[in-house]
Amino acid sequence: MYTQNAPLLSPAIGTRRELTSFHFGPSDTRQKIYIQSSLHADETPAMLTSVMLKRRLLALEAEGALAASIVLVPVANPVGLGQYVMGQFVGRFDLASGRNFNRHFLPFTSLVERAKEALGADPLENQQIVRQLVRDELEQQKPLTEFESLQLALLKLSFDADLVIDLHCSLEAVMHVYTSEAAWPQIEPLARYLGSEASLLATNSGGQAFDETHSLLWWHLQADLPADRPVPIGTLAVTVECRGQRDVSYEIAQQDADAIIDYLIWREAIKGDAKPQPALPMPATPLAGSEQFYAPASGILVHRAKIGDTIRAGDPLFDIIDPLTDETTTVESHTDGVLYMRRAIRFVTTGAPLGRVTGTRPVRTGVLLGA
Repeated sequence: MYTQNAPLLSPAIGTRRELTSFHFGPSDTRQKIYIQSSLHADETPAMLTSVMLKRRLLALEAEGALAASIVLVPVANPVGLGQYVMGQFVGRFDLASGRNFNRHFLPFTSLVERAKEALGADPLENQQIVRQLVRDELEQQKPLTEFESLQLALLKLSFDADLVIDLHCSLEAVMHVYTSEAAWPQIEPLARYLGSEASLLATNSGGQAFDETHSLLWWHLQADLPADRPVPIGTLAVTVECRGQRDVSYEIAQQDADAIIDYLIWREAIKGDAKPQPALPMPATPLAGSEQFYAPASGILVHRAKIGDTIRAGDPLFDIIDPLTDETTTVESHTDGVLYMRRAIRFVTTGAPLGRVTGTRPVRTGVLLGA
């Protein structure tokens, strides 16, 4: 293993942060794996999973068992880690700009036209040409803020990976994953090893999140190029939601790290015999089919269903009680599915997001991600 520290743009005199990455395995292999955690800096369960992953990767490297180059970034957001306001940790949004740390990454889809002119008949050579175009584009970027320099540093570490695993967590949630329809056949074994209780599929969820920044370019190339200029999938990308913010324990983190290792063995990135894949708790569903619930009134929030419950249309999910009038407003599901995440709040303002239930029938369009 070797450690790399990439300095970020200093936001003010006397301050400086850096992005630290750990690099495992041989560098001359044809497979590269990139794993990062806590891009939303307050999503601590993901970070602990990376700690456990690092320990296992060190041991596997010492055994000579690594067959791929593996890059691990346990702290993907040192900027957000420094954001405390009167004792409250703010890790999802950049306080300097209000921007979500996991939105609006550089859209490589602008390279599609250039790629069309450069590609030929050899799919593997085409893959390398596209990656070189991306590398050149990243080298030309001139970040103006610390936020932009962080996003650029992350992309420089990950753009040429065959697999990107972005570890997050929700507020209160079961284990669930987000990926694209095209990637699902290769990502499903990871969902099985993780015991994912919801697997949400979307080609383009509209937020230019870290995972889709890597996968959308290749999807556009495959959709736009003629058959005589074939392009294989360059990067499989998946976001793994390691349950909720309070699910921080050695046991859970070790379980998730072991599941990722099992998946990398299945992918032949690590030498060994792949373990049998467990049953998938629930089949994958379209992200556009998940129903999102919002508070129709303000008041005390009482949860009527538990995280992970199987929900039927008409089931009560939330009660909102006005403490002045005693009026109770009940929010019911219109969808059959699994209550896979909810907010950690217990008093809501009107319009506040409450939670989500998976669904098999697309009911939403446009931007499918939350703020």
